[in-house]
Amino acid sequence: MAFRSSVTIIASPRSRVGKTLLARLLTDFHVQEGHTVTAFDLNAGGGTLAQFLPEQTSVSAIGDVQGQMALFDRLISDDGAAKIVDVGHESFESFFALAQKIGFADEAVRRSIAPAILFMITPDATAVEAYRGLRRRLPNAVLSPVLNEIFGNAQHREKYQFGGTNEIMVRLPALAPGLRKYIETPPFSFAAAAADLPADFANEMQRWLRRASREFREFYLRALLADLQSSIRLQS
Repeated sequence: MAFRSSVTIIASPRSRVGKTLLARLLTDFHVQEGHTVTAFDLNAGGGTLAQFLPEQTSVSAIGDVQGQMALFDRLISDDGAAKIVDVGHESFESFFALAQKIGFADEAVRRSIAPAILFMITPDATAVEAYRGLRRRLPNAVLSPVLNEIFGNAQHREKYQFGGTNEIMVRLPALAPGLRKYIETPPFSFAAAAADLPADFANEMQRWLRRASREFREFYLRALLADLQSSIRLQS
């Protein structure tokens, strides 16, 4: 698959909705695809992205101007890498307020970097309003809702509207219960896991990863098409 530089932000104002699991999967997906990938962890506490994937992940903070500049300079750097940002729920408002203030999405598009947001959906009004707010704040970023199948298939999907033909609902496949004990102790890479698992679990893991990879390929195809359209609008 042809691939341009991208920044994919995984976010929700809610905790324990699968953000870091999705960030881990997405980071390993790029590794498996042969892409250079850098991940950024804006979480507090245990079970963070940096703990699971320390070799690919930088711990970032935006509590001061120096930290803000360091993070956003790296996100829009022309280094050819795919960038994954795991925004903890504590950092949600400050991160996106700053991204809006500095015109992050517009600048990314100007630099031929595809900006996208994967938003973990939940049925509560706070999350729905936060999702709608992101569309107003960053209109040139692809904003796709993510349905975590472990919570079921409803989740009031009708409240999460798409902004254009290139935006889709992304599904995070539900993980088989027997596999969870293998993946919840850091460090852990899905890209290298199969060799260390019993055969039955390794096969189930591979099926799960294939489902996730299909979702990611479709998402990135749509995101890159949207990025090209945004580039044309900004140049006209």
